[in-house]
Amino acid sequence: MQGRSFRQDRIWLLAGTGEGPHLAAALAGQGWRVSVSVVTAAAARAYAGLDVDQIRVGALDGPEAISAELKTKAPFRWVVDATHPFACQISADLQRACAASDQPLLRFERAQECGERGLLLNDWSDLERADVDGRRLFLAIGGRHLPRAHAAARAAGAEVFARCLPSATGLRLALAAGMPPGHLAVLRPLQGEEPGAIERALCRRWEINSVLCRQSGGVTERLWRRLSDELDLRLLLLRRPSPPAGVDIVGSEADLLRCLSGSASSIPPFHP
Repeated sequence: MQGRSFRQDRIWLLAGTGEGPHLAAALAGQGWRVSVSVVTAAAARAYAGLDVDQIRVGALDGPEAISAELKTKAPFRWVVDATHPFACQISADLQRACAASDQPLLRFERAQECGERGLLLNDWSDLERADVDGRRLFLAIGGRHLPRAHAAARAAGAEVFARCLPSATGLRLALAAGMPPGHLAVLRPLQGEEPGAIERALCRRWEINSVLCRQSGGVTERLWRRLSDELDLRLLLLRRPSPPAGVDIVGSEADLLRCLSGSASSIPPFHP
């Protein structure tokens, strides 16, 4: 009986620095014992001071590694996948591992942003039809996408500019993409006293007239929608991938908390 109650109040939350800290705090506030997994030490710092059991830092290498975590850690009542909408591999791996282990899994899917601006691209090859020939295009995307996006944008005739994180990995990916030094800014997005001020200044300095970001929702997409309106930029959005099939999905913190405290039958329909 003690083992069962121990499982009932434990949650494994896989998240980043967007909604993750808010979700962890809300879950702890409802009495859950929360273990958090993040990819980097920088992401772990966003959870400093929160009432969580532990923070695991590092990538989980496939379903086998996830299954091993589920077996070696104390049993969890729920696993909550609140990873980035474009983190397709970890979400798919979680679905496979949890299904194999009969482990209840819930996906927190960030709400999509609305706005009149924005041409949706299914993949990088769609830049050919996006009419970017001769345009000054800012790639506001994740570093791992930069090499392919840069190659596709150059092939479509755009003059390409980008940002990268101030890390060895970020710089390595930017250099692998072949970015000219004068077309690259090394920075952490949304930093400073006025989030977005650096991005605005870069667009003005480089005379940007188009920007490509991901349809990821959250503060980053909202920033580029705002700057596109403010600076009259043409906004291109890489379409958000669909979450794995067979996973229950919630689209708000309130729905997540309600479902975790109830049962699978209380999960509301999700409308992206």
